[in-house]
Amino acid sequence: MLRTNQLFLNHLEGLYEKQERKEDIVVRSFSKGDRIFAQGEELSKVMLIKEGITKCFFVEDNGKEYIVEFLGKGEVIGEIELIRNIPCLCSIEAVTDVTVYAVAIPYFRSLIKADLALNNLLLDVFAERIVNTSKRASYQQLYAAEHTLSQLLELQAQQGIKISKEDMAAYLGITVRSLNRTLRNLGK
Repeated sequence: MLRTNQLFLNHLEGLYEKQERKEDIVVRSFSKGDRIFAQGEELSKVMLIKEGITKCFFVEDNGKEYIVEFLGKGEVIGEIELIRNIPCLCSIEAVTDVTVYAVAIPYFRSLIKADLALNNLLLDVFAERIVNTSKRASYQQLYAAEHTLSQLLELQAQQGIKISKEDMAAYLGITVRSLNRTLRNLGK
């Protein structure tokens, strides 16, 4: 549902405080609804979410959005594109006001070569994503949309945020009409 990574956040905060060149890591803010990365565009920075919640999504050829995940503090974005040297795979949009650590690409590359702790954190991130993707795929096969929707509604309540019906449907991989039917079935 909402991924966070306190260990990665702690590590990057330490790098931010000790940096010699202030342009290597800067703090940037985005307002709710701002696009942080756009699918298909060139990567400008690798970012780590300091505060707030974002959605990571693809826009399919038919124009429909599919939300891969909601990302919270400590989650890194743009690292795959940097490592693979490719344009942004998906779009990242602020669901709430968001603050990030924006890391210059040359500096992040130097960290990959020299910082064993950062590499271990990246490996953990990649492994966690594989596990989460597998779990989510199995849930979607084994359980009706009601189960995942209940979790999504719980996340919304816990975080005190409002997730639009369009975003809920995009996360569940269903139409808004199907979402409304499922909400009625749940008595919501």
